[in-house]
Amino acid sequence: GIPSLSLCLQILAEEESEDEEGAEPCLGREGNRGRNKEGAVTEATDNGHREGQEAEQLDQRPVSSNKPRKKKKKKKTKKTSAGDTLEDNDLEDIDSLLERIKAPSGLSAQSQGGIIADSRPLLYVEHRNLNPENEWKRYFGAHAVLGDQRTRQRQRQYVRSTWLTAPKNTWPRYSKTGITMRLLDTQGGVQHFTFEHHREYQQVQYKFLDTVESIDPNNIVLLLQMNPYHVDSLLQLSDVCRMQEDQEMARDLIERALYSLECAFHPVFSLTSGTCRLDYRRPENRAFFLALFKHLMFLEKRGCPRTALEFCKLILSLDPENDPLCVLLLIDFLSLRAREYTFLTRLFQEWESHRNLSQLPNFAFSVPLAYFLLSQQEERPELERSQARERAARLIQLALVMFPSVLMPLLDHCSVQPDARVASHPFFGLNAQVSQSPALNQLTSLYVGRTHALWKEPAVMAWLEPHVHEVLRMVEAQHPLVQEAEHKRKIRYQSAPRNIYRHIILSEMKEAMAALPLEVTSQPVMGFDPLPPLDSIVSYTRPERTSHPSNESTLSLFFRSLLPNFNLQGDIWHDGHDEAGAGQDLNQGVNRLMAAMRDMLANIQFQEPPRDDNPEGDGDWD
Repeated sequence: GIPSLSLCLQILAEEESEDEEGAEPCLGREGNRGRNKEGAVTEATDNGHREGQEAEQLDQRPVSSNKPRKKKKKKKTKKTSAGDTLEDNDLEDIDSLLERIKAPSGLSAQSQGGIIADSRPLLYVEHRNLNPENEWKRYFGAHAVLGDQRTRQRQRQYVRSTWLTAPKNTWPRYSKTGITMRLLDTQGGVQHFTFEHHREYQQVQYKFLDTVESIDPNNIVLLLQMNPYHVDSLLQLSDVCRMQEDQEMARDLIERALYSLECAFHPVFSLTSGTCRLDYRRPENRAFFLALFKHLMFLEKRGCPRTALEFCKLILSLDPENDPLCVLLLIDFLSLRAREYTFLTRLFQEWESHRNLSQLPNFAFSVPLAYFLLSQQEERPELERSQARERAARLIQLALVMFPSVLMPLLDHCSVQPDARVASHPFFGLNAQVSQSPALNQLTSLYVGRTHALWKEPAVMAWLEPHVHEVLRMVEAQHPLVQEAEHKRKIRYQSAPRNIYRHIILSEMKEAMAALPLEVTSQPVMGFDPLPPLDSIVSYTRPERTSHPSNESTLSLFFRSLLPNFNLQGDIWHDGHDEAGAGQDLNQGVNRLMAAMRDMLANIQFQEPPRDDNPEGDGDWD
């Protein structure tokens, strides 16, 4: 049976009363904090999807399908358990059905003691929730979103139907790129896959690495003209476009990268089951993680938090034990933005025992906020609302005791002035920020910078205020929880694992970026592979170049300073064959040197100085 909320409260209180010094938040392999249980994800059940049989039927047809719909006679339909009826395939009926299935709050009506009664896995992903058009249709209606899209689709040539993104007419024609996916093994119902690069794709990858070293985005553009679906080039050029404020092009390049990778999927690879794994330590797999993360960030900025949450769940399902992009630091924010409160509370309940989510500031504060927002929903039974209020009160006080450095920056971002007692108390004062470790400072800065807008509501601030004063009374009374929390802060958060640094870099949250250590900020970070794992599993290596700058002559270095693309020995690509000989290389080098000198002299132009007696400059100047 499912435990009641009161029992969960009692268990939580007993756990907090024990001083478990080893109970650090589990952030994956790179943090060396693995206390994971096998099968925790596959046995977990999902929260935020309450669609039932209707959604299962809708989930079988991709939105981007180009096949014309056949008119069918309307049939009398039976009522489902939720009281909804299935109509024909008309888009109007589908849109209205979505509206009836998904309440405005985005919550399920089936719950027991605050725990959602859903039999599907926790990280179950629905195909229809991966399409932002479905979310826009709920906001603006089908006609406003689709417009004449159906007419254009009839005129468009056939393209492969995909789930992650819809191919566009403006994209180059797709052909096989040399990327495939292979099934490695199956253990305990979990399938492990990996992307693979064929020889022709490896050659393009070598050229891409050279273009990155040239620090010239035009070289990446030229490479994409020859290989329009090279994934790492699309990721890198997308970052360049985003830095140049071309958000539309940056988003389009990421979608094209996702399309290229999805076309390489293994036939049994499933986006929805939550049981397919990819190892981030393999460089071939990283592009898929990064493209999904960058895509969900664009979706969140475009006002599609529900779709972004579904992509976040997809990323987490690919490697839930290690979480290489640390999306656990983001999933709570997206759940609150999408009003998927029951998913967030259920994730916390099911993973707290083996992942210690309460030791992450974002979960410590977002989960009680979710419980409070659940208690504000009048359509819920009074008993359930009362239990949610009690749970929210207990958890927010524990969060304030454990992470006192969050309160003042949070109030400052919300433009709220605390009362004199809170502002002058040393527990929440400046000392709380100064005394915390750099790793904890990164986590708190990231949370405050990302989620402060969710706390601005007057009702939320009115709920927070009495609990702040209650915590101050606990501090003044020297409550044991206060001493235990201080002790935990000193022994934990000594250094952040590499996946947290990677998450902060990808999120580009300025508050957290400023707190990154020097060893991270001092090294070059590439958008196609930020902070690669130290234990990477490399399947092929880039061949060494024949030209070594350390062996170049003074004359060669001089011409390289004038002409950055000049190379005395030439750009020689290794194909497994030896060079013809040193004499031929010398002749080629001399020819290149003479060609570079001719180009340099040809570009030298002398302009006539202005003359007072001849302002037009018609005369000759020898």
